[in-house]
Amino acid sequence: MEQTKTIKNKILSHGSTAFEPTLLVYRHALGFIVEVIEKEYSLLGGLLTKELTPAVEKFIHRTKNNPTPKYNFTSNFYKFPSYLRRSAISKGFGIVKSYRSNLQNWEDEKSKAHAEGKVFKKKPPVLRVEHDAFPVLYKGNMFNRLSTDQAEIKIHKNNDWVWEIITFNDKNLKNRGIMDWKENNPTLVKIGKKCFINFSYTKEIKLKKTKIIDQIIVSVDLGLTNSAVCSAMYSDGTVIGRKFINQPIEKDRMNTLVGKLKKAQRNSGFIEAPNYWKKINGLQNHIKVNTASEIIKFAETYDADVIVFEYLGKMHIPKGIFGAKKLRHKLHHWCKLGVQSKVEEMAHYRGMRLRRVNPKYTSSLAFDGSGEVKRNTKKDLATFQNGKVYHADLSASYNIGARYFIREILKPFSEKKRLAIQAKVPELLARTRLTLASLISLHQALRTNGAKPA
Repeated sequence: MEQTKTIKNKILSHGSTAFEPTLLVYRHALGFIVEVIEKEYSLLGGLLTKELTPAVEKFIHRTKNNPTPKYNFTSNFYKFPSYLRRSAISKGFGIVKSYRSNLQNWEDEKSKAHAEGKVFKKKPPVLRVEHDAFPVLYKGNMFNRLSTDQAEIKIHKNNDWVWEIITFNDKNLKNRGIMDWKENNPTLVKIGKKCFINFSYTKEIKLKKTKIIDQIIVSVDLGLTNSAVCSAMYSDGTVIGRKFINQPIEKDRMNTLVGKLKKAQRNSGFIEAPNYWKKINGLQNHIKVNTASEIIKFAETYDADVIVFEYLGKMHIPKGIFGAKKLRHKLHHWCKLGVQSKVEEMAHYRGMRLRRVNPKYTSSLAFDGSGEVKRNTKKDLATFQNGKVYHADLSASYNIGARYFIREILKPFSEKKRLAIQAKVPELLARTRLTLASLISLHQALRTNGAKPA
């Protein structure tokens, strides 16, 4: 599968104002093209990607063979680079196509509501002409690299398009292991008062295809007290490694900020409080990235083939939770989603696969098969029915890994073989109650029957 990564490099030689004219002209041109595509969509909507660009250019670009285009783009945007124009056409068509799709969905919802006799108050989508888009600098036409940290780019300056030499910070390029990745066209990006040149890289990566019997997995429980608890496991249920990941300082700071935010909102009514949210989002992002990085490091230590998570699904807020506690619950769920997404991206770069299992009862059932557990007030320890006290999230991580192996081991078996195995291991019938003990029992049954996992 093809993987893409983008590396951001700050431009050191110029301030943000040097590229303002370039961004403004590109965005105005994009808005112009969006309006043209919308007006002519009946003629352009069914075209292929290769056919679209020349068709739109016939409407807007004046040439010797096309002296009187329908829309006067050439006069409004003097000397506008051809590759930048084609980039804007591609971007504009995507904007219009998305709008048309949303409009069709809105009309379908409206028709369905009227057919059922319901009142439909949802407003229709609106086509936005103005977008904070950033130009792609095509190599040769808009971008020429001079050295590892220098390049010349074409920008709009003094009402003309001229070449400008820039110097950028290349430390990210040196530290990200991209020597064998293909470099694509860069993008000029402005964030706040800083400008960056972003390079995207692509590489064809083959994911591991290890047989299930030979696989090493890392099962991850994104818990309540710890950001993540990981277990490295063989297919027979042998646990060969454990890791606890947490960021107590960042979490304490974030909880304090959430409390202050809610206090300010109680005293002053609803306020957006951008400074509070900026700090909260920064801490949230640090927790997400650090957790994902530690999971990947742990997986690399054991040369894992697969990383297994619980399927999270939609967020469900318990009744009676409101205020700061409700916001913390939301932040916790959003962080879990972010961690899974980041781990999936990083795992694929390394050829590892990512799988998800049913989360029901993974935490409430003891890994040794003794039944439901009783958790202490801090929710970090669990007391089994046989009296054993164990870490609740670690027990859950064992169950997550076991559920993955059981599913993959039974998948290739015929229905007859599966029923014969389930007759010897009855707990396999209730898939939401599978534990590590179930996996061990399954292997014992397979050895008895002389069957082997695929």
